Amino acid sequence: MSDKPLIEEAFTEHIGMQLLEVRSGFSRSTLPTGPHLINRFGVVHGGALFTLADTGMGAALVPTLGPDEFCATIEMKINYFKPVMRQGLIECTCHLINRGKTIAHLEANIAVGGTLVAKASGNFAIIKRKDAAGAPPEGQRD
Repeated sequence: MSDKPLIEEAFTEHIGMQLLEVRSGFSRSTLPTGPHLINRFGVVHGGALFTLADTGMGAALVPTLGPDEFCATIEMKINYFKPVMRQGLIECTCHLINRGKTIAHLEANIAVGGTLVAKASGNFAIIKRKDAAGAPPEGQRD
């Protein structure tokens, strides 16, 4: 594997997320904890875990898409089991559960040091590109 990141998005780079492995229906990513992710109670903000799951699930779906398709989150749920309170690496593994023609369902497990801290599930729209150049319509780009 090269040193080039598997995703290049300003937001995920800003928070420090790294996508380590992607294959059809699967992704594995990490997020190091740091002061920029800590909320007023001294724990990692739930939105950081949500972002890790959302981005990871999308990444697991992308290899299943045709050249004329892209995807977008349409609904997502997350359950938080334990607060992430210490410095360390948050790990997220995502699996494709079902893929139809227009909707896919995925699940994510989020752990710290092997302990499950959150679990998410999400539905993603599979959208056909509309213009001849193959780009999504303006306003529908990630």
